[in-house]
Amino acid sequence: MKNLRKLNRKRAEPLLDAERKKDSGVTRLPQRDESELSGFKKKALYSFVIIIVFFALAITRLWFLQVQQGDYYNLLADSNRVRSIEIAAPRGNIYDRKGREIVTNRPSFNVVWIRENNKINDEWLKRLTRLLKLDATTLLEKIRKMAGGPGHIPVRLAEDIDWETVARIENNRMYLPDIKIEVVPLRIYHYGNLASHLIGYMGEINKAELDKADKTLYKGSDLIGKMGLERLRETDLRGEKGHDNMEVNALGFEQENLKGDEPLPGKDMYLTLDVELQKIAEEEMAVKNRAGAVVVMEANTGRLLAVASAPELNLEEFVGGISQKAWQGMLDNPLHPLINKVIQGQYPPGSTYKPITAFAGLAEGVITPETTFFCPGSMQFANRTYRCWKKGGHGTVSLKRALGESCDVYFYNVGLKLGVDRLAKYGKMFGLGEKTGVEMEYEKPGIAPSSEWKRKRYNVKWHEGETLSVAIGQGYNLTTPLQVGMMTMVVANGGTLYKPSVVEQIIDPNGKQVSAFKPEVLSMLQGQGKNLKLVREGMVEAVNSKRGTGREAQIDSSHGIIVGGKTGTAQVVRLAQYIHLKEDDIPYKYRDHAWFTCFAPASNPEIVVTVLVEHGLHGGSASAPIASKILNKYFEDKFKEQEGGGAALGQGGRPVHRVVLSQEMLEDTDPPPIEDPEEGSGGPSPEPNDSAN
Repeated sequence: MKNLRKLNRKRAEPLLDAERKKDSGVTRLPQRDESELSGFKKKALYSFVIIIVFFALAITRLWFLQVQQGDYYNLLADSNRVRSIEIAAPRGNIYDRKGREIVTNRPSFNVVWIRENNKINDEWLKRLTRLLKLDATTLLEKIRKMAGGPGHIPVRLAEDIDWETVARIENNRMYLPDIKIEVVPLRIYHYGNLASHLIGYMGEINKAELDKADKTLYKGSDLIGKMGLERLRETDLRGEKGHDNMEVNALGFEQENLKGDEPLPGKDMYLTLDVELQKIAEEEMAVKNRAGAVVVMEANTGRLLAVASAPELNLEEFVGGISQKAWQGMLDNPLHPLINKVIQGQYPPGSTYKPITAFAGLAEGVITPETTFFCPGSMQFANRTYRCWKKGGHGTVSLKRALGESCDVYFYNVGLKLGVDRLAKYGKMFGLGEKTGVEMEYEKPGIAPSSEWKRKRYNVKWHEGETLSVAIGQGYNLTTPLQVGMMTMVVANGGTLYKPSVVEQIIDPNGKQVSAFKPEVLSMLQGQGKNLKLVREGMVEAVNSKRGTGREAQIDSSHGIIVGGKTGTAQVVRLAQYIHLKEDDIPYKYRDHAWFTCFAPASNPEIVVTVLVEHGLHGGSASAPIASKILNKYFEDKFKEQEGGGAALGQGGRPVHRVVLSQEMLEDTDPPPIEDPEEGSGGPSPEPNDSAN
């Protein structure tokens, strides 16, 4: 135990002598370090500044959110509370020049499904398919199409349902609370497919169109113009959507209807078309299932009174999306209904080109009205034979007679004197070889061939023999029916080329005129009135002389109106095996195209009519009668509008001084016999008999 105590007892360690001297028994504090204290003060100041800045930023942000951006966030809050449903705007109506309704709107009923917080089950699907008489696959496909979009945007399950279906849906409302009836305006075509290529149709906007469109104006499932004026004038016609505001709770269920805004209808569009003339043009082309085009225009303004492309389009097939079967049927149709032949069909102008050759010869001084050429029925040039349509020839022919009887040999000679480049120059003065600028889609320019054009196109030089073909409207010449109409307009009005127009005026929903048609001059032939008068006289001869090629275009003699015009045959292909066949035995696709273009009244022209019948063989028999019926209707309506059925009025209400037919012109004679063309030696083929043309 003693030893243990000794071991546990601690002994104080002896201090060193140095420490004993220093140790006074008093505790000493270390000396203050001023630099260290300064560091602590700085840290405290920095911390204070940071805290001040933090609170300042927080207060500034709160002020910005609540004061500066208060309205914006208030709107966001309201949007969570208020749901805005778009209401489709009634589209603008389309009228003809006299105010007759062509396209308007009617209410249609669509079935829509509100997806938000609603589920699909078998019972729901069976009931809906039974009510709509649709298969489940179709309904599910429409629902999948809208997957991923906002839940409050309804899914359109059926469109334009009938009253019976509406009644069935309403009677089953308690079983289908998420199904609603949506009322939207739908286009109604009062004249069926009238002017279908011009007016066009509407359809549901696709993804590509939606990506390019203004998202504030369009959304998925909206209807948009797809073709024609419905597409080109979309901005004018579409109107502005309205909104139906609905208050919803936190779960998104509708609680109460709030005040919204009504949709603003689109602008009304008045066309330059005359419905009655358009109907005659389309009906006449449809009588024998013809393909081709009719153009009717005012000679002194450029207004288009009728633009018919045959066959017409069935607009109903395009509404809601055309089926693959219907689309393929149109593609396979040999009459090519998808082509707007007024501006997209390109054809050799045939003898309708001869007025340009005649005018160019007069303007360039290579011929005079008294210049004559002898026509034996053919012409030799460069070891080749170029034949006239009349096998026996016309004998000695002057300008007026050459135009009246369409003598090819006369114009072969004039063409050689002019050369192709001068022919091309004058062709363009009359609107050939260039787009007209009319408000239609995908217009073709045609071809006014020249030596430079051929060098660029084929990298070969021009041959003089080719000029003979061009001089009678064959060879490389290509024109559209609208271009031939414009060419005739220049001849008729004395040298002014107007831009063709189809829209007369635009009227807003308040009845205010937004825009109106004004004649637009593209070019003018200065100082050529005398030469154009000579060409007009030759064209009058073509319709009214005993051997004129366009006598079928003469109109009711009670009207006292003389018509000037020109027939033409556009050769499609020259095949030796068909030369001696009867026309009805030639395959349709190898038959010649039939042209007729004219103006009236002859002394003071106010209307131009151009008709092309594809594979119609002869302009005089296939096309001229159609023009005659259109002219008769035009002047008949014109006389009815005049007080007491008096004399016809010209531009500005001035009386028309009519040409009185001479006894010779009125003489009832049989047309010259149809000549069978002979096979040539490789040159341009002869035109079929223009008297039956």
